[in-house]
Amino acid sequence: MALTAFGGPQAHMAYFLDHFVAKRGYLSEEELMELNALCQILPGPTSTQTITAIGFRIGGPGLAYLTLLVWSLPAVSILVFIAIALSSFQHKEQILEHIRFVQPIAVGFIAYAAFRITRKVIKSKSGILVMILSIGLSLYAGSPFLYPVLILIGGLVTAIKYKRQPKIEKNEPFKVVWTNFILWGSVVIIAGALATFTPVRPIKLFENFYRNGSLIFGGGQVLIPLLYTEFVKFKHFLSSAEFLSGFGLAQAVPGPVFSFSAYIGALSMRNDGIGGMILGALVSAAGIFLPGTFLIFFVIRFWESLKRYRIVRASLEGITAASSGMVVAAAIILFMPLEHNIINPLLVVITFALLQFTKIKAPLIILGGILLGFII
Repeated sequence: MALTAFGGPQAHMAYFLDHFVAKRGYLSEEELMELNALCQILPGPTSTQTITAIGFRIGGPGLAYLTLLVWSLPAVSILVFIAIALSSFQHKEQILEHIRFVQPIAVGFIAYAAFRITRKVIKSKSGILVMILSIGLSLYAGSPFLYPVLILIGGLVTAIKYKRQPKIEKNEPFKVVWTNFILWGSVVIIAGALATFTPVRPIKLFENFYRNGSLIFGGGQVLIPLLYTEFVKFKHFLSSAEFLSGFGLAQAVPGPVFSFSAYIGALSMRNDGIGGMILGALVSAAGIFLPGTFLIFFVIRFWESLKRYRIVRASLEGITAASSGMVVAAAIILFMPLEHNIINPLLVVITFALLQFTKIKAPLIILGGILLGFII
């Protein structure tokens, strides 16, 4: 499945239903949707957390970690290879010129993701307000530290409507096992302290991605503006063209979108040779995937009790509305550095239309953009 699951979290759910429910009978459709709903409210990669939670439910933590490794390794390996090839090629600018149309196509993917997410999660006037606020502040401030604040504000705005949620009887006592939460928090503190006092780049990369993976709701598309702001605008580890080209190529790679972190980590360590690039990719991928794994292990044990509280259910609307606003802003932010000509906006619109009105798969659209770059 890790070699064939294209299309992001929404498409991945179809794969999960087909393989784990219909073919294998590992769990029921209701149980799968319940796990997916739980992962939707946690930071981190939704489809990766869902498939890891399935492993946890079937075989405990050991199978869950093995599932995470098998699910993420193919995409991480492919993107590391792409980063090394791009970095090693002497005429890198020529390669980027040939794949230049992948950049507006990538913006089209993000715009379509914004459209789908917004249409699905915005259901009230307060949700619209949170989304507009999220878009405006994301465009105005552009700081990677703003996004978790937006998520928090969004949740608080809709949490005040908790009385509109139906009451659910709380028959069982609320019991929390804190082990995995303590593990998650300990890594946050230790990685943050080490990154502050050491110039070692792999440690800094792990901390950067672990922090981002701990704060992002809504999947890989929501992660993109944070990574662009931090690694392109602030730290200048990558150029805008390298970032957008890599993200576009990542759309043609099966598996989790969060594996794009391996591409960024590899290019951030390009001055240390191929070994350094592989190390940078591995620590970045570990950093982005581990927090969501720790948190799903923590929450899955008491989720049934937690979701009985109305304020928790009410806050989810604001959290998802803020996330959708960040995806809209991401499409705008990533479009701005593109060369101003008629072709780029046209490709964004064409990509959006193909995704909306046809069944053409993302890899074929990316391949078409690459071929167009070589032809023109």
